[in-house]
Amino acid sequence: MRAVIVDCAIYRGGRRTEGPDDLSDALEEARASGDAFLWIGLHEPTEKEFDLVSSEFGLHPLAVEDALRAHQRPKLEVYDDSLFVVLKPVVYEPESDTVSSEEVMVFIGDSFVVTVRHGEGTPLHSVRLRMEADPNVLRHGPTAVLYAVSDAIVDHYIDVANELQVDLEEMEADVFAPTGGELRNTAARIYTFKRQLLEFRRASGPLAAPMVRLASAGVPFVHEHAQPFFRDVSDHLTRANEQVDGLDRLLSDILSAHLAQMGVRQNDDMRKISAWAAMAAVPTMVAGIYGMNFEYMPELKEPWAYPAVILLMATAVYGLYRLFKRRGWL
Repeated sequence: MRAVIVDCAIYRGGRRTEGPDDLSDALEEARASGDAFLWIGLHEPTEKEFDLVSSEFGLHPLAVEDALRAHQRPKLEVYDDSLFVVLKPVVYEPESDTVSSEEVMVFIGDSFVVTVRHGEGTPLHSVRLRMEADPNVLRHGPTAVLYAVSDAIVDHYIDVANELQVDLEEMEADVFAPTGGELRNTAARIYTFKRQLLEFRRASGPLAAPMVRLASAGVPFVHEHAQPFFRDVSDHLTRANEQVDGLDRLLSDILSAHLAQMGVRQNDDMRKISAWAAMAAVPTMVAGIYGMNFEYMPELKEPWAYPAVILLMATAVYGLYRLFKRRGWL
C-alpha cells in the first residue's frame, strides 16, 4: 500500500508532523487533536489498493468508483461523510502544440483529505510544499487543501490559454501572409487547433458550476471563511473560459477567411486557365481552317500567305494577352 501512497502526513496547527503508519490510528490521532487533519496523496491506485483508504475514511462507493475509473467530468458531489470534487488539469506540450487533460480527485471530510491523481503531468507535490511553507493557510484544515489544489489547476488554465493565444497568433500570421502560406495544410492545422480548444473546454467549462457552489454558503466540510477564496478561483476560471471562447471564435473567423482565400485563389486559377485556353484557341482555329486541304482557298497560291497567317495568329494572341492582362486575369 505504501507504493501507491505518494505522501501521507498529519498537519497540526498548520505544520507537518509524521503520523502513524496505520491509517486508522493516524485518522484517530488527527481527530483527537482537534486542530489537525490527515492528508493522503495517491497516484492511480487500483481497486484493491484503494479499498483500505475507502474503508478507513468511509468514502461513498459511487465516489470511490469515479476515483478509480477516472474519465469523469469536473463536478462536486456531497455525501454524508465526505465531499468529493473532480478536477481536470490540462497539460500543454510545446513541442507538438497539443493539449491533453488529466484528473485529480479530492475527498475532504472530518479531519482528512485524500487526493487521487491520474496522469503524470500534474504532480501535487509542489502544491503541498507551497502550503507547508505557509502554515497560516494549512491551519484552516482540509478546506485549505481543496482551495490550494483548485487554485493551482485553474491558474495553470490561464497559462495554457496564453500559450494557445501565442500559437493562434502565429497561425493567423501564416494564413494572412502576403505569400499566402501553405494553404493545403492550413485547414488541417485549424481543425487540429479546434480539437485542442475542445479538449481544454471539456476540462475547464464544467468546473464553473462547482466553483460557484463552493463559493456559496451551505456546502458541508467547507469553512465559511473560505468562500472569498473560492470566489477568486471562480473569477480566474471565468477569465480562462472567456479567453478560450474568444480563441474559438477567432479560430472560426480564421477558418472562414481561409476558405474565402481558397475560393479567390481558385477563381484566379480558373481565370488564368481560361485566358490561356482562349489564347491557344485562336491559332488552333486558324490552323484548323488552313489545314482542311481544299484546293480553292483565298491566298492559297500567294507567296505571302503563310507569313500573313502566322502574323495574324500572333497578333490575335498578343491582343488577347493584353486584354486579359489589363483585366487582371494574368
